[in-house]
Amino acid sequence: MKEFIEVMAKALVENPDQVIIEESEVEDRLVYRLNVAPEDMGRVIGHQGRIAKAMRTMLKAAGGRTKKRIQLDIVDSI
Repeated sequence: MKEFIEVMAKALVENPDQVIIEESEVEDRLVYRLNVAPEDMGRVIGHQGRIAKAMRTMLKAAGGRTKKRIQLDIVDSI
Protein backbone atom coordinates (compact mmCIF):
# COMPACT_ATOMS: atom_id res chain seq x y z
CA MET A 1 0.00 0.00 0.00
CA LYS A 2 2.87 2.33 0.82
CA GLU A 3 4.33 1.86 -2.66
CA PHE A 4 0.91 2.56 -4.21
CA ILE A 5 0.70 5.92 -2.42
CA GLU A 6 4.28 6.74 -3.40
CA VAL A 7 3.62 6.09 -7.11
CA MET A 8 0.47 8.23 -7.07
CA ALA A 9 2.13 11.12 -5.22
CA LYS A 10 5.32 11.16 -7.28
CA ALA A 11 3.26 11.35 -10.48
CA LEU A 12 1.58 14.53 -9.22
CA VAL A 13 4.42 16.58 -7.71
CA GLU A 14 7.31 18.55 -9.17
CA ASN A 15 9.72 17.43 -6.41
CA PRO A 16 9.36 13.63 -6.32
CA ASP A 17 12.53 13.27 -4.25
CA GLN A 18 10.78 15.04 -1.34
CA VAL A 19 7.86 12.59 -1.18
CA ILE A 20 8.03 10.65 2.09
CA ILE A 21 5.42 8.22 3.36
CA GLU A 22 5.25 7.17 6.99
CA GLU A 23 3.12 4.22 8.02
CA SER A 24 1.67 3.54 11.47
CA GLU A 25 -1.02 1.37 12.94
CA VAL A 26 -3.54 2.89 15.35
CA GLU A 27 -6.17 0.56 16.83
CA ASP A 28 -8.19 -0.70 13.86
CA ARG A 29 -6.67 1.66 11.26
CA LEU A 30 -3.59 1.92 9.11
CA VAL A 31 -2.48 5.55 9.01
CA TYR A 32 -0.29 6.82 6.17
CA ARG A 33 1.28 10.27 6.40
CA LEU A 34 2.19 11.66 3.01
CA ASN A 35 4.87 14.36 3.29
CA VAL A 36 5.43 16.58 0.25
CA ALA A 37 7.24 19.85 -0.39
CA PRO A 38 5.19 22.95 0.56
CA GLU A 39 5.00 24.08 -3.07
CA ASP A 40 3.50 20.70 -4.06
CA MET A 41 0.65 20.73 -1.53
CA GLY A 42 -1.79 22.25 -4.01
CA ARG A 43 -0.96 19.63 -6.60
CA VAL A 44 -1.58 16.75 -4.19
CA ILE A 45 -4.75 18.21 -2.66
CA GLY A 46 -6.24 19.54 -5.89
CA HIS A 47 -9.03 22.01 -6.48
CA GLN A 48 -11.50 21.73 -3.58
CA GLY A 49 -9.68 18.58 -2.43
CA ARG A 50 -10.68 16.49 -5.42
CA ILE A 51 -7.31 14.80 -5.95
CA ALA A 52 -6.90 14.02 -2.25
CA LYS A 53 -10.42 12.58 -2.17
CA ALA A 54 -9.69 10.46 -5.25
CA MET A 55 -6.48 9.16 -3.68
CA ARG A 56 -8.35 8.21 -0.50
CA THR A 57 -11.06 6.47 -2.55
CA MET A 58 -8.46 4.46 -4.45
CA LEU A 59 -6.77 3.47 -1.19
CA LYS A 60 -10.07 2.35 0.27
CA ALA A 61 -10.71 0.19 -2.79
CA ALA A 62 -7.18 -1.21 -2.83
CA GLY A 63 -7.29 -1.98 0.88
CA GLY A 64 -10.65 -3.73 0.70
CA ARG A 65 -9.16 -7.11 1.56
CA THR A 66 -7.67 -5.89 4.80
CA LYS A 67 -9.81 -5.84 7.90
CA LYS A 68 -8.45 -2.42 8.85
CA ARG A 69 -9.56 1.04 7.80
CA ILE A 70 -7.05 3.12 5.86
CA GLN A 71 -6.43 6.78 6.60
CA LEU A 72 -4.31 9.11 4.45
CA ASP A 73 -3.00 12.34 5.99
CA ILE A 74 -1.30 14.83 3.70
CA VAL A 75 1.27 17.13 5.33
CA ASP A 76 3.99 19.40 3.99
CA SER A 77 7.65 18.86 4.80
CA ILE A 78 9.25 21.76 6.62
